Amino acid sequence: MKSGRQTEILQIISERDIETQHQLLQALAERGIKSTQATLSRDIKDMRLVKELGPNGNYRYAAARAESDNYEERLKKIFRESVLSYDVAQNLFIIRTLPGLANGACSAIDAMHVDGMVGTLAGDDTAFLAMRDSESAMRLYHEIEMLF
Repeated sequence: MKSGRQTEILQIISERDIETQHQLLQALAERGIKSTQATLSRDIKDMRLVKELGPNGNYRYAAARAESDNYEERLKKIFRESVLSYDVAQNLFIIRTLPGLANGACSAIDAMHVDGMVGTLAGDDTAFLAMRDSESAMRLYHEIEMLF
């Protein structure tokens, strides 16, 4: 039963964009599979489903990619998909992101071990990177340009 339900879940999320657990419950019900939100939540955790940014700009459930993916490339992808704009103000590097994603962008940059970076501070949709000096900030600016 669990295996069959999880197989259906994978089939559903591969066929259409599912943004919420409620939508997923409805899609399962349409296929004649009754489930509770708690069971569905456990399935999502067991299956390691993640939410990813879809082509229409909304988040959707997706199967997690294999762990063999290059960690640095995944971080760069997260950064590219979350950043709206960036700029330099002397030794500060300021990043504007989609709402709620500034922490993800900072985490990606922290993991990249950027030369000259002293630290990061993230709000909801804005991140500040303290760089050692203006030259370090401009180097980062040019590196980020290459990601886009």
